[in-house]
Amino acid sequence: MANPVAIVTDSTAYLPKDWVEKYNIEVAPSVVIWDSDELRDGVDITAEAFFKRLAESPSMPTTSQPTPAYFKSIYEKLLAEGKDILGIHISHKLSGTFASAEQAKALFPEAKIENVDSLSASMGEGWPLLMAVRAAQAGKSLEECRTIVEAACKHTGVLLTVDTLEFLHRGGRIGGASRLIGTMLNFKPVLQLLDGRIEPYERVRTRKKSLTRLVELAVEAIGDKRPVYMATIHANALEDAEMVMEMIAEKLPLTSKITTSVSAAVGTHTGPGTIGIAWMAGYDYKPE
Repeated sequence: MANPVAIVTDSTAYLPKDWVEKYNIEVAPSVVIWDSDELRDGVDITAEAFFKRLAESPSMPTTSQPTPAYFKSIYEKLLAEGKDILGIHISHKLSGTFASAEQAKALFPEAKIENVDSLSASMGEGWPLLMAVRAAQAGKSLEECRTIVEAACKHTGVLLTVDTLEFLHRGGRIGGASRLIGTMLNFKPVLQLLDGRIEPYERVRTRKKSLTRLVELAVEAIGDKRPVYMATIHANALEDAEMVMEMIAEKLPLTSKITTSVSAAVGTHTGPGTIGIAWMAGYDYKPE
């Protein structure tokens, strides 16, 4: 009989707290470095506290991925419990987190540890992770759980709009959208996560139009794919995120929906006011 499979992820997914507790998900926190403080994302600083400090602070934070040593400590604990390990992580093109997880995995050559690069972020990695949790709870093997996650990742999409490209540009997470710098004075950018990188999609003139376009583009991309798992994600802009979810729900039948904040580490790179949509459509895993 296969060992039980434990699920590991990183704080950039910013999973609902009830998921983490209910499914015993291990979360490796990124680190927000601010002046002399090193704050563990979601542990030492919440998203709410982060944006409050960001509005008041004259200095700007940076981030660092979870260390291999941190992943090593998680793996040691889970292996001692007799578990196989499946990690689902943020795109390696956005963070060094996946590399840290792989370095830690190499320290346990005899153990059954698999890491999946979601090539996504936030709930773009969160929805496939939910499928992995279902598979693990159904007693599927590590190999079966990995296959399910990899299939789910191919059915995800992420779109976002930011108030300013300044934060993405400064953090080097902007991909091809860097060419928009200097042309954004009177525009709001609509961006997409494409092949693991943040790339430009189009420019619109107002905040309201950018939110409307997010919905239109998501509905167009999803088409008749069913079921639809949908998340709206915000950076200190809950009201807008809830409005976007209402607009989507009017146009698509949603199997599951979540409105959540970005993590402090992600907020460092997107800036306040960001609204994102992350979905998984046309794929489902339900235990038999």
